[in-house]
Amino acid sequence: MTSHAVSDEALDIIFRDAHTQNKWQDKPVSNAHLMAIYDLMRFGPTSANASPARFYFLTTHAAKHRLKPHLSPGNQEKTMAAPAVAIIGMDLDFPEHFPRLFPNNPKMKEVFTGKEEFIRTFALRNSSLQGAYFIVAARALGLDCGPMSGFDNDAVDKEFFTGTNIKSNFICAVGHGDPAGAFPRNPRLSFDEACKIL
Repeated sequence: MTSHAVSDEALDIIFRDAHTQNKWQDKPVSNAHLMAIYDLMRFGPTSANASPARFYFLTTHAAKHRLKPHLSPGNQEKTMAAPAVAIIGMDLDFPEHFPRLFPNNPKMKEVFTGKEEFIRTFALRNSSLQGAYFIVAARALGLDCGPMSGFDNDAVDKEFFTGTNIKSNFICAVGHGDPAGAFPRNPRLSFDEACKIL
């Protein structure tokens, strides 16, 4: 048995017993909950501490209904029922923050100058990492998540990010899941199928 720094119960909550949620209990998610998730997940590592993810939290009926027409039909009902919905985006202007976020290399911003494809690839990779940290942090704090990618990115960007250089990555509903809505655990690849030790 491998020893670990957190309890087996914590690992169950974060990984082994956690499921993507499709149905929600009628329990609120407060602004304090959302702030606590961010305050925890922001410490997860990103390349050169770039931290390109941006989180727009939709908590009101009106805000969620702005999102609804841009979701695939199978995602609409469950998303509208969630207490909170995070649009996890990536700010393509992230290099502007390097002087503050990565002061040990004052010229880091220059590495990205004029390299649009590199910027987008870098932002997508690192905002995806931050989105995963968001899910782990939410679960660790007693909430459930319903991440999804079934939506019209361009339409969501126009609806929520006009006037910015933020582009949507994925969406994650947040709340207290109803176990009745969780699907049975799907198979996962074994270590031998997915890994090699060289």
